[in-house]
Amino acid sequence: MAFFSIVHRDAISRARVGSVQLPHGQVTTPAFMPVGTHGTVKAVLKDALETIGFEIILANTYHLFLRPGPDVIQEAGGLHGFSRWQRNFLTDSGGFQVFSLAALRKLTDDGVTFHSHRDGSRHFFSPEMVVDVQVQFNSDIQMQLDVCLGWGAARDETERALDLTTRWANRACERWQAARAAGYAGSLFPIVQGGFFEDLRQRSAQAVAALDTPGIAIGGLSVGEPADAYAHFLQHTVQFLPEDKPKYVMGIGTPEYILEAIADGIDLFDCVLPTRNARNGSYFTHDGMLSIKQERFTRDFTPVDDGCTCPVCRTYSRAYLRHLFKEQEIASSVLASYHNLYFLHQLVLDARVAIASGSFIQFKDNFLARFHTGNIR
Repeated sequence: MAFFSIVHRDAISRARVGSVQLPHGQVTTPAFMPVGTHGTVKAVLKDALETIGFEIILANTYHLFLRPGPDVIQEAGGLHGFSRWQRNFLTDSGGFQVFSLAALRKLTDDGVTFHSHRDGSRHFFSPEMVVDVQVQFNSDIQMQLDVCLGWGAARDETERALDLTTRWANRACERWQAARAAGYAGSLFPIVQGGFFEDLRQRSAQAVAALDTPGIAIGGLSVGEPADAYAHFLQHTVQFLPEDKPKYVMGIGTPEYILEAIADGIDLFDCVLPTRNARNGSYFTHDGMLSIKQERFTRDFTPVDDGCTCPVCRTYSRAYLRHLFKEQEIASSVLASYHNLYFLHQLVLDARVAIASGSFIQFKDNFLARFHTGNIR
């Protein structure tokens, strides 16, 4: 069976419905992946994720490397045995976390030396080591070590980072191929970088495509840039990538960015936003974001979103959810996280239906027109 197959294509945009065959089951795309940084999605049990319908979640190599450590996870049977999540795991390389520690790391051609944000202990990541760690995790999809820059980085800095990321991608690919020959079943996705320079994005995309890996990730977006820059550079990048490979944009979690990505032919995306927002009392609704902490909801006994069919909206009122949040009850984070993840999963399911029926662009425009009104009663 093919690693990736396309089932439906939109007639107007690049949007498509597909299927990725992974070691722990099929993933229907487009798909939003909840972030389980430490091997668990904050405030959400794995059974709830399965009930909602998620087929893949994301875990973080940097954090799991520091604690509990790859040896412990391998001894437990990989991430699946350790967490008992029996569907798929995508693990990022930890690059974003390492490079966010600007004052605590040193970059060379060999790799990056960094100090743990937990206890100051010194560690080293090379492209090969990061592959090895993710093999110990038994990741279904793993990412290469890359150099991450934010919005506003200068061209010379961006070009140096891109050249290093490209060399590291080649080294990671060689190590991954050796792991596959030894029996590892997971896939490597190299990462397109290049910042906000069209020619560098093209150079990176073409270099990554030439590696002929099962799938491709697009990094360096949603890093503080304006929305129009995100849309432009995503559209610019995908034209240089093969149509027959699944594409993953890292770190996007708003309806606007998700729907733009789907329109550009992106198949996978992830973000901490839905659960982080939930812990701060912010709910996704069809009419925009709802802040449950507002006093006007004290006696509002209607659901958060009367168009949502999740158990939270079917069972609890805004007044009760506000009460939980104000009292700092753990249940507040549990219920809000469930709703927000359910909402984004349903958004993607609806997008799949619209693609199959040839009406995706109309669906996208109608959804965002209502979402942007902010007319929450």
